Amino acid sequence: MVANQQVDGLSALGDPTRRAIFECLAERPRAVGELADVLPVSRPAVSQHLKVLKAARLVTEQAEGTRRIYRLNPEGVAAMRDQLDTFWNRALTGYVQNTNEPTPREQS
Repeated sequence: MVANQQVDGLSALGDPTRRAIFECLAERPRAVGELADVLPVSRPAVSQHLKVLKAARLVTEQAEGTRRIYRLNPEGVAAMRDQLDTFWNRALTGYVQNTNEPTPREQS
């Protein structure tokens, strides 16, 4: 991934490790070391995954002394939820339209 490249939230969460990091941060804000302690990946790997989540606007960071604390970004999560709602509404509309169309047997 290129620095400052925009990443889609759904694509970012397609990776199981990033999804696990996202779920940990949903519990509470954490530093890289805290995340590495509960996941089967190294600190550098956690940092790389956090960069992707940050590029997807799902995570923000804040300096606290010498540590950087990561937390979910409510705005990014809301945008992803809006995207999912749009997909879901399209699927429901398509389903309703399909169920209201007559079957070939009914057309005869």
